[in-house]
Amino acid sequence: MIIKKLLLGAVISASLLTNAHAKGANPLFAMLNTNEKLFVVERENASLAVVEKGLTKKHMTGMHNMNHGVVKFDGKDGYVISRDGYVVKFDPKKEVILKEFKTSDSAIGFTISKNFLAVANYAKKSVDILDRDLNPLQSFETGSKNVGIKIYKDYLIFSQMDNDKITVLKDKNYKKSLPNFEIYKEFEDVGTMPFDAMIKDNNFITGFFQSTHFGVVDLDTMKYKKIDILLDDRKPVMKVPHFGFWSISDENVFIPAVGDSKVLVYTPDFKFVKNIETEGLPVFTALSPDKKHLAVTFSGKKFPVIQIIDTKTLKVIKRFEFDGKVLHLRWSKTRPNLYISVNDTNKVAVLNTKQWYLSREIFQIHKPSGIFLYEETK
Repeated sequence: MIIKKLLLGAVISASLLTNAHAKGANPLFAMLNTNEKLFVVERENASLAVVEKGLTKKHMTGMHNMNHGVVKFDGKDGYVISRDGYVVKFDPKKEVILKEFKTSDSAIGFTISKNFLAVANYAKKSVDILDRDLNPLQSFETGSKNVGIKIYKDYLIFSQMDNDKITVLKDKNYKKSLPNFEIYKEFEDVGTMPFDAMIKDNNFITGFFQSTHFGVVDLDTMKYKKIDILLDDRKPVMKVPHFGFWSISDENVFIPAVGDSKVLVYTPDFKFVKNIETEGLPVFTALSPDKKHLAVTFSGKKFPVIQIIDTKTLKVIKRFEFDGKVLHLRWSKTRPNLYISVNDTNKVAVLNTKQWYLSREIFQIHKPSGIFLYEETK
């Protein structure tokens, strides 16, 4: 009798939910009914968790050391680079590994073009060029850990961390066939220990671990300049901030300060605007798709905290604290969601970014860090 009642209740509940869904009245269905697919790095499991329709769907294993795993998509291809130097090609729709190639014993950065991949290695100390099916094409020995690798037109640009140098390679086969790079220009003494970079229009912008400036190469004129960072008393850095996670709105460039509790604000032509005081030492700044809000994560004691900045008023408007270290976050491109990896408690938290509250949590993700959003191409 009890079983019959339970079954009847389940049928009635399912019917009510289905009707509500059909009428657009059920926010739970609306929240889960999304075509977003997330690939979340499981930092200690050599795997990627696949999240679809708001739920953990499966775990792609065999990804090697994912302590600093990075995922990128281009068209229908997905690529992973592992901390121990493997590049893994996978099908993000079928969620299967297609091929892997080991470029070195230590790597953290790579970039994708139409017909090649370029990998910046720590050890061996080289930059390696592969075709899209991971067949090796070229290798450039630098004698340094290599970082901040980017593409601009027929140029491949990266920084040499140990040599305080920025190198520009030029493709002699640009738009013709597989690439054939040669060293085009090198900038010496750019700053102490460059560690990450970004491309903004024709500018290659790099940050430094031990210099109070950032560097800009104008890739059209091949001129280099230093932009001073205005800091107060420097504090010890618990974690190296990734300047690749700078954020650029229509009006401003937002930069996490190295060793100070500030987000630096510049105009797109690098004129100083102001410093925004933050609760801790910022690591990532992530801009919302509509460019109205900036989410900031921290290192050290403030690892569990994120702050939200209004990009118009340049003021902190919201604060959230979680039950573990926040290692990464990702704004949804289609829904009012902000996904946050909470490493210690094995989950991804989801904030509603309209009313600013914790809307749900996604479990069964082991030690999450990087969150990467896949949009299927037609």
